Amino acid sequence: MGSMAPEIDSGTVEAAKVHLKEEGWCVIPNVISEERTEEVLDRLWAARDASEKQGDPTRLAHLDPNESNIRVFYLMQLDAIFRELIQHPVAVDMVKSVLGENFLISNFTASIARPGSKSMGLHSDMSLVVPDPWKEIWALNVIWCLTDVYYENGATLYIPGSNKIVYENEVPRNARQLLRPFEAKAGSIVVMDGRVWHTSGANITKDQDRALLFGYYTAPHLRQQVNWTAKLPEEVKKDLSPEMTDWLGLRVNANTGMVRTLRYLDDEFPEEEKAK
Repeated sequence: MGSMAPEIDSGTVEAAKVHLKEEGWCVIPNVISEERTEEVLDRLWAARDASEKQGDPTRLAHLDPNESNIRVFYLMQLDAIFRELIQHPVAVDMVKSVLGENFLISNFTASIARPGSKSMGLHSDMSLVVPDPWKEIWALNVIWCLTDVYYENGATLYIPGSNKIVYENEVPRNARQLLRPFEAKAGSIVVMDGRVWHTSGANITKDQDRALLFGYYTAPHLRQQVNWTAKLPEEVKKDLSPEMTDWLGLRVNANTGMVRTLRYLDDEFPEEEKAK
């Protein structure tokens, strides 16, 4: 993975963590090199073809308005390069800074906005998996930019300050007018709090694709969007590190002791305290 990880100044990462905590998002540039970014993009197109060949759709009509929106699901099943990216040390460091040491990899997908693509529905990632109120951060998206990303080619649009929304009825009625783009260079990551309200942008260019990967990480008590036990081939599962095995929820024991560790009653509430 060394070739995928140029040296990143620790001050840049720490400043990004502060911005993420305060604003609900941050951009970290140059996380992977230009050459590696191009390689990942090439292999994404190959993954698109492989996905279609095995019968997994690359467009869902309820998500995207037209054929110019391309989705590639189950990336980690399709190519080892995506299994490397999802555990990139910068991404994992950012995830742990918010979710702590125990987390799950819920999903890893791609969104390619070709010229003419339109916007999907406005949402927060947490609103799709857990009802309000959203008082804590239980989900985080690490978005890999495989092309330069800007308003005209379909950058993700977000509502500034929406990471503070606790109830769905607080979403502003003029949400469309409030949307702003996440803009970043190829090789960057955008890290987004799961409470931020956002949508895909429309690609209004004539000939520029916008390619993004979405690594979705959650607190361990939330059910994953993908059953990786069912989706990953046995030969892939056998080669995973112990950490990846845990992060993908592949062990026999799942949501046990992940939020609070049980202690004996006598240890937690000794008899002498009971008598007081």
